[in-house]
Amino acid sequence: MATDARCRVDADETSGVLRLTGTLDRSGVDVVRDGLLARFCGQPGPVVADLTALRVADPAARDVFAEVHREVRDWPAADLLLCDPTGDVEGVPAWPTLAGALAGLAAAPPAAVVETYLPPVVGAARQARQLVTEGCGRWGLSELTEPACIAVTEMVNNVVAHAHTGMTVRLAPRDGALHLAVRDHSPRQPAFTGHAPLDTAGGRGLLLINTVARSWGSSRVPDGKVVWCVLHADDETPAPHG
Repeated sequence: MATDARCRVDADETSGVLRLTGTLDRSGVDVVRDGLLARFCGQPGPVVADLTALRVADPAARDVFAEVHREVRDWPAADLLLCDPTGDVEGVPAWPTLAGALAGLAAAPPAAVVETYLPPVVGAARQARQLVTEGCGRWGLSELTEPACIAVTEMVNNVVAHAHTGMTVRLAPRDGALHLAVRDHSPRQPAFTGHAPLDTAGGRGLLLINTVARSWGSSRVPDGKVVWCVLHADDETPAPHG
């Protein structure tokens, strides 16, 4: 996947394990970050990063694992686990042996996730809404269908209008919430400046996402970005009348 002269990140597609080898210092942080995020972009599900054969030359470089863990925790069906024999990495679920980390991986509930690839065409948002509607119905989150369709419409239309690349739409449930993400191949990041004046045209896509989702964000990834949001069923439950 990602390599340089000092640090390597190699995927074992059959086991969900990424093996890191070589020496990690500050110059290798981007290699590790990009290697991990590329795996999360390419395939849903949790990942074990095996640090057994990795030598950390700069203690500050270890922070990259906690940073990636925070980056992906709100993506659909994504989580980072570690096999860390040293026990020196903080902020990430870790086991001292690979067997222990794989047992932790196996103990996690299997991710219910749906995704589709869409070209940057006018009808893409309609197809994305169909995916969201089907997913919410399948997972018993019908109350999130409307707000999630609003969010995915804006996310997809932003790709069509500005990124002009193909995109992957992915969604998954977790603990009564819907995690939704659109990955495209443009480095251009969305900019949210708050409420737009009523007499301005456009610029309300992110405002709509901010209105219907409890949280949202954008992650720089190799060859593009991931824009994600999280919608909670509790936010759509009508308040009791008293």
